Amino acid sequence: MTATGLSAISFHTPHRYIGLDTLAEHHGIDPDKFSKGIGQEKIALPGHDEDIVTMAAEAAKPIIDRYGSDGIDTVLFATETGIDQSKAAGIYMHRLLGLPANCRNVEFKQACYSATAALQMACSYVARKPDRKVLVIASDVARYDLDSSGEATQGAGAVAMLVTANPTVLEIGANSGVFTEDIMDFWRPNDRRTPLFDGKYSTLRYLNAMIEAWKDYSENGGHSYDAFSHFCYHLPFSRMGEKAHRHLAKANKAPIEMDKALTGMAYNRVIGNSYTASIYLAVLSTLENTYADLTGQLLGLFSYGSGATGEFFDAKVVEGYQDHLFTARHANILNERIAVSYDDYVSLWNAYPLDDGSATMPEEARGRYRLASIDENKRIYIDQHA
Repeated sequence: MTATGLSAISFHTPHRYIGLDTLAEHHGIDPDKFSKGIGQEKIALPGHDEDIVTMAAEAAKPIIDRYGSDGIDTVLFATETGIDQSKAAGIYMHRLLGLPANCRNVEFKQACYSATAALQMACSYVARKPDRKVLVIASDVARYDLDSSGEATQGAGAVAMLVTANPTVLEIGANSGVFTEDIMDFWRPNDRRTPLFDGKYSTLRYLNAMIEAWKDYSENGGHSYDAFSHFCYHLPFSRMGEKAHRHLAKANKAPIEMDKALTGMAYNRVIGNSYTASIYLAVLSTLENTYADLTGQLLGLFSYGSGATGEFFDAKVVEGYQDHLFTARHANILNERIAVSYDDYVSLWNAYPLDDGSATMPEEARGRYRLASIDENKRIYIDQHA
């Protein structure tokens, strides 16, 4: 069987953030409630001219620059903060990146899970057509009501993945375990800008979905728990990953070795929730923040999307993977960000929606791509280097 998986993976996050110590000061609470209670330090904040399309293009551009676009005939864009009920966000990105015209392009949605569905479908496709490549995108802005219990778990980011045969970074395993149940732990009706959710219930259903998916994985020929060197979890907040890891270890009557999961949380702590991108940000964080050579090691991945769908699967680290990472670029993105005041944060939070469907956006994005304007509800994106 043809090996399939990732030959490149890259992320992008906006250049501004609010520190959760600033948010704690505004609310008059102990900063430890955020730094220790949920394991978060910063919330990434997109500007008025940044959204899921601009972040996706910024994440994918280094991959296109390094490997070219030859062979890419499919773009799968996963998001739960879509910008249009009909047109796929990936089509805007397709033009910005100059991808081949002979290319299918579709958007995926199932809360935070859909990037995993896209990845699995991409692997199946390139197994059938090994000369083709698929660009999988996960891009989201997590936004909750001001002064709500979810406010501290906001964030924004995008991860781009190049899926190929004979991958050079991660080989995605053929076995997986899946689980779906119809619940209302988190949802966002069409007429709402922010979601509705039951946080405690969602945590419990997340853990249940993980165990059920793990059981299905095991029954379908998956590896034993002790075969994995590291685990990557969907991270609405980092403490959720810690809870998940303890829960999975206990279910397998294994010692709780938190170091097997913590490196995957490093980026999430300073970016915040990125919905569909979250688990793949954890994968990147594991690859780029684990100092030991991971060649040949197995990663266990649990992807969860409220509502709810969960999947557990495995990935093997390929020899030479370090040569295909963008570690220095990612470090620069994080190190060059700037903190904003609480008032500036509120201003950014209130950037949308538009009352009349038209606006010229202030020039705030520091990257190559920006949303220049909205003209009668038509989104106009530009390449500032063109």
